[in-house]
Amino acid sequence: MNQRVALTRPTEDAARSGALLQARGFEPIFAPIMAIAATGAPAPDEKFDAVLATSANAFAFLSPRARAALSRLKLYAAGERTAAAALAAGLGPADEASPDAAALARLLVSRLAPGSRLLYLTARDRKSDLESALSAAGHRVVAMEVYVAQARAGWSAAEAEALLTCGAALHYSRRSAELTVVLAGRAGLSEHWRATLHVCISKDAAEPLRSIGARRIVAAAGAQESLLIDALVAAARNS
Repeated sequence: MNQRVALTRPTEDAARSGALLQARGFEPIFAPIMAIAATGAPAPDEKFDAVLATSANAFAFLSPRARAALSRLKLYAAGERTAAAALAAGLGPADEASPDAAALARLLVSRLAPGSRLLYLTARDRKSDLESALSAAGHRVVAMEVYVAQARAGWSAAEAEALLTCGAALHYSRRSAELTVVLAGRAGLSEHWRATLHVCISKDAAEPLRSIGARRIVAAAGAQESLLIDALVAAARNS
C-alpha cells in the first residue's frame, strides 16, 4: 500500500499524530480541515462537585483565570492524553482516566451520587452523548464551551495535490469525516476520496464516508489513537 497517509486534524493536534505515523513507517500528509480557537468563556460562577473533559484541547485553550478557579475540583477525564493535559495545566490529577466518553459516563453514573453538579469542559460543536447519559442518571451537567473547531472553506491547491498522492486517510470523528467529504468535493477529489482507504476512530465516524460510496473503510477497535493507527497498520499489511 502507498505509505502516504492524509492527516486532516487541526494543526494543534497534527504534529503529535504525524510523529506517531512516522514511527510506524508512514509518511503523514497534512491537510487540516479545521482550525481550533479559544472562545474565552469564563468559568461559571457556581459550585460544582467535579470537572469533566474528553479532549486535551479543553485545557490547552482554558484561560489562566479559569484554570485557577477550577484547580481544586475533582477531575474526571476521557483518554490518557486528556488527563496529561489537565495535569500540565495545573488541574487534577484525574481521578481515573477512562478510555473514551462512553466509558467515562459509565464510571460517573456508577460512582457519583445522583444530583451531583458537574462542569463539562468541551467544544462548541460536540456530540451530546455524555451530557445526555449523565442527565438521565440525575446529574446536573453545565457545559463550558472552552474552544471552537472552525471548519475551513477549502484545501489549498498544494494541499489538494498532495492528497492525491495518499493511499489512506485517518478520521478522528464523524464531524471531521463529514468535512473531508465536503472539502474533497470542492477540490475535485471526490472520486479519489471514494477510492482511498479510510481508517476511522469508530463506525459512527465512518458513516459520512459510507454515504458517498467510499469503497474501503476500516474502523478501529476502540476510540484511542493508538488503536486507530493499529487499524491502519493492519489494513496496510492486508492490502
